[in-house]
Amino acid sequence: MIGYAKLQRTGLWHEFGLALSRYEGMLGAIAALALLVVVAALSIRAARRRMSHETWWQVHLFTYLALALSFSHQIATGASFVHHPLARVAWILLWLSTAGVVLICRVGLPLWRTAYHGLRVVRIVRESDDVYSFVVKGRRLERLAVSGGQYFQWRFMTRGLWLHAHPYSISALPQPPYMRVTIKGLGAHSSAAARLKVGIRIAIEGPYGTFTKHVLTGRRVALIAAGVGVTPVRALLEDLPAGADPVVLLRASSEEQLLLGNEVRELVRSYGGRVLGAFGSRHHLTLDPRTLRANIPDLPERDVFICGPEPFTKTVARAARRAGVPPARVHVEGFGA
Repeated sequence: MIGYAKLQRTGLWHEFGLALSRYEGMLGAIAALALLVVVAALSIRAARRRMSHETWWQVHLFTYLALALSFSHQIATGASFVHHPLARVAWILLWLSTAGVVLICRVGLPLWRTAYHGLRVVRIVRESDDVYSFVVKGRRLERLAVSGGQYFQWRFMTRGLWLHAHPYSISALPQPPYMRVTIKGLGAHSSAAARLKVGIRIAIEGPYGTFTKHVLTGRRVALIAAGVGVTPVRALLEDLPAGADPVVLLRASSEEQLLLGNEVRELVRSYGGRVLGAFGSRHHLTLDPRTLRANIPDLPERDVFICGPEPFTKTVARAARRAGVPPARVHVEGFGA
């Protein structure tokens, strides 16, 4: 607008008014720009930390609206399309095909998968004061291509929860017809999940995630987890190849606060590996490079999987690299509210 105003030797607001009245789809394009700026601003870390996952998710849905509002302006006034009907048709087809892929992958496939597997909660286990494991039962779960360490977008079909899907890692590999997810009450949705009842139907989207055996660059592994971050680590342990020789370092305030500890120890024992504990206040106990090397002397020769709250994963990943682990061997999965 500033450039056009200077070229025409008119005022900025005069040129702005002319653009609105003269060019097709301009009002929609301005609205699209405003929406994209708002979404980008609310995605800045400082703003993101002050929002619940539900609000963040709802805000990002406006990106779809912004794309739709900008479309007519591109076709009507874009230099690549005016007087170029073939380019215009190609662009329209590209947009329609992209929209079709989004609808199929984000709507159609989850609906089909949910109907096909028919998941329902059949058992609820309280692991600690604010952590619950949900055992779900479904049909033909052996056809669900999921690896240990991956997560689904879970949508609990009950009042107050069905509208929003949240990412939760499976805490055990599916054992048809059963699958398990373990959830800690970190945010509004995960805390509300504690009030679920047996029999609730579940819709799923996924699986997603690369925190799996498929990213291994060698044979031996070290798995470091804090809090509820032990859940994907526990599932990953079931899926490791023979000879992985896992060393698992679990971080918790106390041994009593350790989640799924007995299950982890049993799985590690089957590989002939070791389980280490790091217990105490996070303000006094840090996993720095020296501590990591003291507990796992051959750490640089292992693939290192780190899971837990985001500050924890960043600190430990940085310490692992400083301890000599190549960046390609550091695999991180961070949790938030």
